[in-house]
Amino acid sequence: MNLYFDLLSTLVALAGVSTISSSKPRFNDGHLRFMVLADWGGLSFHPFTSPVQKAVRDQMTSYARENKPEFLLVLGDNFYLYGVNNVDDRRFMTTFENVYTHPSLHVPWHIVAGNHDYFGNVSAQIAYSKVSDRWKFPDYYHKFTAPIAGGRTVEVVMIDTILLCGNVYTLRGQPVGPDDKAAAEAHFRWIEEALSQSKANYLLVGGHYPVYSVGMHGPTDCLRDRLEPMLISNNVTAYLAGHDHNLQHIKRTTNGTTLDYFIVGSGNFVDQNRFPYTDIPDDMVKFFFADLIQLGGFAHFEVTTDTMTIHFLDGAGVDIYQYTLYPRI
Repeated sequence: MNLYFDLLSTLVALAGVSTISSSKPRFNDGHLRFMVLADWGGLSFHPFTSPVQKAVRDQMTSYARENKPEFLLVLGDNFYLYGVNNVDDRRFMTTFENVYTHPSLHVPWHIVAGNHDYFGNVSAQIAYSKVSDRWKFPDYYHKFTAPIAGGRTVEVVMIDTILLCGNVYTLRGQPVGPDDKAAAEAHFRWIEEALSQSKANYLLVGGHYPVYSVGMHGPTDCLRDRLEPMLISNNVTAYLAGHDHNLQHIKRTTNGTTLDYFIVGSGNFVDQNRFPYTDIPDDMVKFFFADLIQLGGFAHFEVTTDTMTIHFLDGAGVDIYQYTLYPRI
C-alpha cells in the first residue's frame, strides 16, 4: 500500500477521552457553522503539500473568511505517508501550520487519527495539542458539544477506528483487527455510553474508516458489525468519515430507520475509482464525486434550530451538493 501512495503522491505533486465545549456562535444570526476535512495530510517529501491540498485550503479559507465557522472536524490521515515521529516533527509546520495560515482558519481543529497516522506516533499528535491552541486532539477518542440558537445543541463524538478495527495493509483489504483487543472493547463501550447518554438535538459521529463506501477501500466490516447497530439504536444524525479519497453520501434504511453516511476524504488526493459493491445498492448512493480536474473538496455544515445542512464544495469553490438533516430530538 505504501508503494501505491508514494507513486500517487509523486504524480499529484508533479501535476482516550475528554469532553470539550465550544464557544458561542460568532454570527448574530444564531446559526452554527463548521467545516469537515479528511485525508488532508500533504506529502512526506518536499514540498510537503500537494496541489489538491492547497486548492482545498484556498477554498476553505474563502469560505471561512465569509462565514466564520466555529470549528473544523478533522477525520484522520493528518500526515502522509507515515505520520509524525515526535511533537517536534517538522511536518507539523510544513503540512499544517505553514499551510492553513489565514486567521479565519485559526479556530479549533477537532482531530482523530487515520491509518497513515498510525504508521507514525499518534501520541505525538495528541501531545501537539499543548503546542498549538487550535490543534484539539486531547486523546485517541473524545467528544464535545456546541450550542446553537434556542438552547439547542450539536454533539460530536470523535472515534478512533484504527483502535477499534486495526490498520490496513492492502489497497482493497479490510483492517486486520485491533492490536489491543481489550482497548478496542473499552472504546466500543465508551461509544455506546456516549451515544446513549446524549441529549443533543443533533448527534454526529466522526471517524476515519467509513461504515459504507463505494470507493477503493469499500465498506468496513468491523464497523458494520459493531458500530452501525449503535448508530441506529441511538438515533445518530449522521456518520462522517474519510479514508476513500472522494466525496460521498450514502443513505441506508434498516428496519424503518434511516442513517446518513458522508465521506469527505479528498483533502489531499483524489481517487476516481468507484466499485459496484453488491451489498451497497445503487439507490443507497446519493452522491459520489471524484473529479481530479476540480482538485478535491471538503464539507461545511450550517445548523439552525430546525435544520442541519451539509454542503460539499470542490477545490474550485463550487457548491456541488447539499443535503438537509433534521433534529433527532
